[in-house]
Amino acid sequence: MKTVFAVDDSPTARASIEYVLKKENLKVELSEDGIVALEKLKSYGQVDVFLLDVNMPKMSGIELIREIRKIPQYKFTPILFLTTESQESMKMEGKNAGASGWIVKPYEPEQLLGIINRFIGA
Repeated sequence: MKTVFAVDDSPTARASIEYVLKKENLKVELSEDGIVALEKLKSYGQVDVFLLDVNMPKMSGIELIREIRKIPQYKFTPILFLTTESQESMKMEGKNAGASGWIVKPYEPEQLLGIINRFIGA
């Protein structure tokens, strides 16, 4: 079973992501911020793709992606931003930090699944 690790400070966004992905038989791990996510990743196993929000308290998605890329196990794991941010400058900053893709909220479930499936081959 493929694993998606999603980090978003919005409980509603996390619930929506979990609902959409579990319907497709994907394993979903959720965190409410980057600090909690990094703590979980210290002892976590296989992650097939990350979904990160950009604007979060304590640690932004951009900061989080830089930290995830420092962990050898996840150096080449696809990381997608799922965010309301759509400015080109923000997208470039994400790409430079190591993002694999960018999805703007609100999203259609089929769109999210299609992009994830491109990266994990599900």
